[in-house]
Amino acid sequence: MPDRQLLHLVIGGELHDLDGSPEFKDLAKVDLVGAYPSYRQALAAWRGKSQSSVDNALMRYFIIHAHKLLDPGADDHEHPDGHGDDHDH
Repeated sequence: MPDRQLLHLVIGGELHDLDGSPEFKDLAKVDLVGAYPSYRQALAAWRGKSQSSVDNALMRYFIIHAHKLLDPGADDHEHPDGHGDDHDH
């Protein structure tokens, strides 16, 4: 049986500044990279987009753990890179 789907979203865009909580300059320009059934696939997409925007210090990409929003009572899962769930990517 396949592993349970754990929905992750990858989004990014240019931030107002690097201090404090992330706030996008223009929500209409937020890049919705995609929806992924596992953290591993979302991380690969995040890495690709993050590396492509390295020349812009204000451009940031994030992995959103959408499965936690859809089912907040579910058990937390461990990421294959050995980190916990809360990452600022």
